[in-house]
Amino acid sequence: MLTFEKRISIKAWAEEDRPREKLLQKGRHNLSEAELVAILIGTGNDKESALELSKRILQSCGNQLDRLGKLTVNDLLRFHGIGQAKATSIVAALELGRRRKEAGAEEGKRITGSSDVFKAMLPFMEDLSHEEFWMMALNRANRVISSKRISQGGLSGTVADLRIIFKSAIEQLASAVIFCHNHPSGFTKPSEADIQLTKKLVASGEILEIAVLDHVIVSDKGFFSFADEGLI
Repeated sequence: MLTFEKRISIKAWAEEDRPREKLLQKGRHNLSEAELVAILIGTGNDKESALELSKRILQSCGNQLDRLGKLTVNDLLRFHGIGQAKATSIVAALELGRRRKEAGAEEGKRITGSSDVFKAMLPFMEDLSHEEFWMMALNRANRVISSKRISQGGLSGTVADLRIIFKSAIEQLASAVIFCHNHPSGFTKPSEADIQLTKKLVASGEILEIAVLDHVIVSDKGFFSFADEGLI
């Protein structure tokens, strides 16, 4: 006679092992990533509990939260048991976490080198699948007036209009600017187009008496600084 193993629901677990109860009793820091995702999705499917399903989703990302953060709603819908409501809950939660990091890159911080630029801009760029071009406007003390996205493009490029860029810098009475763009590929080596654009930016800044301090290429794996490499 054939017997079938019955899947045990999370509700049948000991109370201290259930993700929601565990969070309430022991605090959020005591939960694994899979348990946190399980709370977001609430229920699993006909073969997996919410926790088992969450583990499978994380395993598909190599158990790396940065890769999980790049999944779209359509990516998540491929998992049996994940509908639009659950997928949007996961995406929304990860977006809140991303915005919390962005809030840490507040205006008024003093920039002392390329590593400061990288730390400030990474929250804006780390999960992007397309290129974006940003400008940091600085005052005379090298404190950030603002960080603004100038343009965004496709997988391999974006358009940077010199008139739009320096119009924004002039309106903010910036004494200096730092430019940043990301490489979704993870490689930070500048292209010939990056080098030529940087030369044009520096030349335009000299005419307008707005110092171009650096151009930083940002990726999830690190950064490249034109100033550090003696290219500005």
